[in-house]
Order: sequence, then structure tokens, then C-alpha cells
Amino acid sequence: MGGNVMAADGAAAIDALMRAYDGDVPGASVLVIHDGQSLLRRGYGLADLEAGIAATPRTNYRLASVSKQFTAAAILLLAQDGALSIDDPVRRWLPGLPPAADAITLRHLLGHTSGLVDYEDVMPDDVRGQLRDADVLRLLEGQDRTHFAPGSDYRYSNSGYALLALIVGAASGMDFATFLRERIFLPLGMRDTYAHQQGVDTVPHRAYGYSGIDGRWRRTDQSPTSAVLGDGGIYSSIDDLAKWDAALYDDRLLSAASRALAFSPATATPEPDVPHYGFGWRINGDALWHSGESIGFRNVIIRWPKERLTVIVLSNRNDPEPYRLALAIADHYRQAEPSR
Repeated sequence: MGGNVMAADGAAAIDALMRAYDGDVPGASVLVIHDGQSLLRRGYGLADLEAGIAATPRTNYRLASVSKQFTAAAILLLAQDGALSIDDPVRRWLPGLPPAADAITLRHLLGHTSGLVDYEDVMPDDVRGQLRDADVLRLLEGQDRTHFAPGSDYRYSNSGYALLALIVGAASGMDFATFLRERIFLPLGMRDTYAHQQGVDTVPHRAYGYSGIDGRWRRTDQSPTSAVLGDGGIYSSIDDLAKWDAALYDDRLLSAASRALAFSPATATPEPDVPHYGFGWRINGDALWHSGESIGFRNVIIRWPKERLTVIVLSNRNDPEPYRLALAIADHYRQAEPSR
């Protein structure tokens, strides 16, 4: 895949690709950015079925694992500040972790090479309410084992990113959600973006998640793990993510060295379409991307920095996963190479 971006005359073709999201069904918001300009910016379907509220470019979706790039950026910002090092042992910041975590560093957490046990696998079956990042730490404090020697292999880890959120709090002196808002979201003008905490903030223009069950759409907005922030708790819109995308091209937030760390292969992976993982970003050739999947939401952001092209698809439904859809949308704005 490669070549030059074509003129933005493919809106009808994109509408055809998005037909399944249109109408009185859980919807999606789609953004195509080239060289800082929005070539396509629109919503499809509904953000709230019960209230009949349409999805728009301002609709806020739960990003799920697309959140991880913000968690990684927060750690890199603190490293720039000199408040921590990515090569710090994790137990320097979270000393309650068991001896099996002795060799784990922040770098291992960022690149999914820690070998940590998945907190979802050790949650009590009868958990009441929702887990928070601190609850993840308590679960892991009782697991004196890892899947492999830290740094020796890759295993995608939500546990690691929940711990990173707690480390952001410990190193900054403010809670994770506040740090993100004060150091990333507000400075970039992302005023509607929140690491959402029930009872603390209110998500404006909020989309609610749905799942197709027995031929009907049913609201499935939250699960017991939906309140864990570091691995997937951010709500944002395509309009706010356009500001985030723009900031990843210059030094207004992250230095060139920090961006290089985020966007360079930290480890090889066995996952399809993910030859390498950076810090909060999957890497496939010239493409930087990440998907987000949680109960009732499926999202993806794909960036081709060399072409200054970005495609974002946020949706409030459990299926389908939109990575292939985003690639198909991108194809309408790119001149394919003859050999493709």
C-alpha cells in the first residue's frame, strides 16, 4: 500500500462503505485527515438509540485500547520532565508488587514485554461494581509469577497499562485523569476528552455502547473492567483526535526523541498486521495504528506519517472490528501502487 493521496472526491464511496452504520442503529464517526486538512468528517447512525441522538463528529466514544497511546505519552512526558525514567524498575513506583516483578521496567510495560499476568484472568467471578486501576494493582500484588522472563517475549497486556496509569499518578503527584487533562487534553484543545470517572466528570456528547443480541441491539455500555483507565478508559471524538493527530507531527507535546520512542519498534509481535509494537502504537511498515475493543465499542486509528494521512473510525457497537474498514476508506484517498 502506498503512493499519493488522491483528491477528496470519494465521499459517496465512503457512504457506501458505511451503509451498515447508517440509520436507526448504533453508529460511527469517521475522519480522514491529509496534511492537516479534514477530507472527510462525518457521523453515521445513532450515538444513543433510546434517545434517538445522532452520531456526529463531536460524539465521544469510549476509545478502549486506543487509550494506550495517551498512557504511553503521559509516561514519556514525565520522562521529559525528569520525573521518571522508562528504565525504572516498576517496583520503584509500585513497591507492593511481588518479587516476580523485580526485573520488570517501565519500558517492558510500554512495549508489552513484562510477562505480567492478565488481570482479567484473576478477577473474582463475583466482582461487584467496577474495577479501578488500583484494584488491578491489588490483584497483581497477589500474583508472584509472570508468563515469561521480563523482556524475553511479547504478550499484549492490559495489566501493564493499568500499572502505567498508577505510575503516572505516583510520579506526577496528581491522579492519572487529572494529569491527562492538564498536560495533554487541555493544552491541545481537546476539551471534550476525558479519562472518564463515574461521579467525577460528565462526558459530553456521549455515545453509548451496544451489542447485537438475538437479532436486536441491546445497550451494553459498561462491563466490570470499563472503569480501568490506563488500558482503555478514555472517551474522545474524531474532532478532538484530529488535534491529537496534529500534535504528533511536532514538538508542542512530545519531543522528537519521545515521538521516536513511541513510533519505533520496541518488540516484534506474532499478531496479524502487527509486525512490531512501539509504545502505545502498533507498527506495520509505514503505518502506525491501534484498535480499541470493549463491550459495545470498536475503534481504530491508522496514521501514515510519511504521507501525512490519518483515518479514524469510532463506533458504538460490538461488531465488526473496523481495521479493514479504515484501510478501505484510506484506499479511496490514496493512489495505489501498480504492483498492489
